Amino acid sequence: MERIQKAVFGIDAVSGNEIQWALENGFEGNQIAFAGVGKTDAEIMVALKSDIFTFNVESIPELIVIDDIASKCGKKAPIAIRLNPNVNAKTHHYITTGLEENKFGINYWELDALLEQLETLKNIELKGLHFHIGSQIRDLSVFKNLCNRVNEFQKEFRARNIHIGHINVGGGLGVNYQNPDEELIPDFDAYFSVFDNFIDLLPHQTLHFELGRAVVAQCAALIAKVLFIKEGVKTNFAILDAGMTELIRPALYQSVHHIQNISKIKEQSICLYDVVGPICESSDCFGKAVSLPQTVRGDLIAIRSAGAYGQVMRSQYNLRDFAQTVYEDQM
Repeated sequence: MERIQKAVFGIDAVSGNEIQWALENGFEGNQIAFAGVGKTDAEIMVALKSDIFTFNVESIPELIVIDDIASKCGKKAPIAIRLNPNVNAKTHHYITTGLEENKFGINYWELDALLEQLETLKNIELKGLHFHIGSQIRDLSVFKNLCNRVNEFQKEFRARNIHIGHINVGGGLGVNYQNPDEELIPDFDAYFSVFDNFIDLLPHQTLHFELGRAVVAQCAALIAKVLFIKEGVKTNFAILDAGMTELIRPALYQSVHHIQNISKIKEQSICLYDVVGPICESSDCFGKAVSLPQTVRGDLIAIRSAGAYGQVMRSQYNLRDFAQTVYEDQM
């Protein structure tokens, strides 16, 4: 945590509890951006009292509610308008967020109504524009398309003589889940060069990124123990003591993680297994027909590139205990 703070990174929070966690762990309110399509009144009040950097506002009704609550609190709410650029992220549809069919952000055709509404709200201070088009994006041309749309939105605001202090282009840079050891760190240079070459910033503007997953995805793995090997029709089943309660990504949006038998790390992969968890759901599966060394009860299996997801998305479905988290500092 200290390393993150020393790097002057901020917090992209999507709940009141995440704001509270950030404050309790040494972050200042002005380092916190609050996103999410469904902010409750209580969460908005927490954010206002914490003097956060911005509310990333996702709809006109939300804007009106924030203005009303800010008025009652005697505050002026700093906001960034999350705009939907209608850019195809070319990724799984469950993690695409920048199309008009998605629930996120304000659409281009709502812009006139938005700006008219802004003129009537006295407890709102427009600080920036926010964009986020999806996750696990490996095709960098997608970000070039985003830059072009950001430039078009910027022209709309400049034409109305509206000052924008910062542009937040979200995150979404993908990582190598299939072969993590070949690419432990994404090509940040290539990623940032896209924005350097194609986004048109004004001299006073700052550019913000939300690249948390790209930074931490390869920093953690889910380690599970084989409970049973069960004979199947096409492949055998390696049944683990961890499942979708510990890492829901494969069940939720069919993500593919590299899977290793770390008890036999030097042995050649010769058998196919469906690697599954113990949860009473057919979707509780980490991978099908995974090639592994001959695996037996008690072997340790690593589900790679779990990042923070194994901790922040865990659940106690089936009344399961939370898995232990082990940290190791190799610096």
